[in-house]
Amino acid sequence: MLTDFILRLLAATAMGAVIGLEREYHAKEAGVRTHLLVALGSCLFMILSIYGFDFMLEYDNVSFDPSRIAAQVVTGIGFIGAGTIIFQKQVVRGLTTAAGLWVTAAIGLACGNGMFWLALITTAIVLISLGLINVYLPYLSQKEHTVTFLVEDYTVLTEVMENLHKEKITVLNYELHKDAEENNGKMLVSLEIRMKRYNNIQGLSAILKNFEKVELVEIR
Repeated sequence: MLTDFILRLLAATAMGAVIGLEREYHAKEAGVRTHLLVALGSCLFMILSIYGFDFMLEYDNVSFDPSRIAAQVVTGIGFIGAGTIIFQKQVVRGLTTAAGLWVTAAIGLACGNGMFWLALITTAIVLISLGLINVYLPYLSQKEHTVTFLVEDYTVLTEVMENLHKEKITVLNYELHKDAEENNGKMLVSLEIRMKRYNNIQGLSAILKNFEKVELVEIR
């Protein structure tokens, strides 16, 4: 029995580590160590839930539900997941990592229950899904940026916006600030834009540098 338990723990550790490697590769908040520990801990909780209270059955009128600890793991993993979610500059980050931890906990529970094939197939589905999404998502989704630059007059600003439109970059909003002393008589323009993820910041910077009368300040 001990050998079987060790096998379950090792399997959960390996599968959790593999998912963690994928997250680590993409520089996410929770990496190998976090996913490994979540899977290992969930596996141990499941083993305890099933086998840890067998001795209690020797007493009369005693029964227990092996799923109770597992149910608490499903709920409790939310606290760790919440810790990976970051709200910064009006953008929520870490949701995928939090969901990955939740699935990793389920994989650990499956290993703890001896359902190795189910855990292995789930791990494969997670890795393949995330891999495909990382490849194709830049061509499907969009991302918002704030671009700040200096221009001499409204004519140049109009040309810039027309050029961005040709590049399929949407201007959501813009602000103009004119302070002759700070900006040498130029207008400080702040654009909020939305563009495809594969149109990276370097490409956007190159577009703006094509204009001689545009002085790029910042892209974020």
